[in-house]
Amino acid sequence: MSSGPVGLAHRLLTEAVDALSTAAGPAATDDELLSMLTLCKGAARRLDRLVGGAVAELERRGTFAERGYKSAAVALADLLGWEQFEARRRVTAAEQVCQRAGLDGTVLPARLAATAEAFAAARTDLRHVEVIARVLASPPAARLAPQVWAGAEAELAVKSEVYTPSELQAWGSALVEALDQDGAEPDDGDPAPVNELRLTRLARGGGKLAGRFEDAATFDAIAAVIDAEAKPLDADDPRNAAQRQADALADVCGFVLDQGDSPSPAAAGRISTCWCGWRTWRTAAGPRCSTSAAPSPRARCGCSPATPPWSLSSWAPRASPSTSAGRPAPSPTASAGPWPRGAAGASTPAAGVHRPGARSTTSFPGRRVGRRRSTTAL
Repeated sequence: MSSGPVGLAHRLLTEAVDALSTAAGPAATDDELLSMLTLCKGAARRLDRLVGGAVAELERRGTFAERGYKSAAVALADLLGWEQFEARRRVTAAEQVCQRAGLDGTVLPARLAATAEAFAAARTDLRHVEVIARVLASPPAARLAPQVWAGAEAELAVKSEVYTPSELQAWGSALVEALDQDGAEPDDGDPAPVNELRLTRLARGGGKLAGRFEDAATFDAIAAVIDAEAKPLDADDPRNAAQRQADALADVCGFVLDQGDSPSPAAAGRISTCWCGWRTWRTAAGPRCSTSAAPSPRARCGCSPATPPWSLSSWAPRASPSTSAGRPAPSPTASAGPWPRGAAGASTPAAGVHRPGARSTTSFPGRRVGRRRSTTAL
């Protein structure tokens, strides 16, 4: 530490903290310990105000930019080891409750004048400052007249002395909603539907999908495909509804990949289809299952070299004639052995049946049997 003003202040601060530590020893009374708590709280607020002022001055001087930082929050996180949210909280205080400088160097008052006064007097917390700034930056607050906005800010500064940050957030949001009597401008046009799907890969493999489809036609098409393939195979199907839907989605995606419609040739090579249309994901050791393996739950499909695979005639498999096992009957014109897609024996969709994203000349593969859960990695 230097021997200048900062070094002197650091020595005095250390001595003051040591004195407080001694005063809060075992000999202290209950009242003295309670007073110690409130005293430390006030001191922490003053230190937060001091940090905010230092950050504001460094930003005005461009110190962070000179050292290659794109933002003050990143610089603080790197310098002080803070999390990003902690650094952003200090930057928010620096921007909202500290004096600013205009383009000509003129000193301007803080954006939140009443809050800045309460913060400087240690009557409010850093968290309260963050909440007030968030509430007054909301769309309802942005529609308020300048005088009304300033009045709301003064009210929030007063309430920050008695409310917790969460209580202040709720009260402040209700306040600006009540002051915004006219509300947002009416929008005569219907908003465009938003369709979005998020894929998150898990560290141990696999992933999670979360989506929202506001376009009714798009959602109905997706739901029709999944519902058709997610029906239980039979009374002994061990999968629950969520597992059946996951397997159905994997079947549809695997069908598209197997048809060569995928933009990724590497992904298309990860699929193999056995006699009955059972789709398996290849690994380094080869396909996960084999039709010549020992009897397993898959044996229920009746797959054998002499039995050609069955296929679906439409996206609604229960609508076609079925065998005693509840599956569509195989085509009488199909030959033994693997059934190439698009061959003469492959069935085609029924007339008028809409199959989003699929070719009308190909058949849909058979459903999985006895698989515990989907392992498709999208």
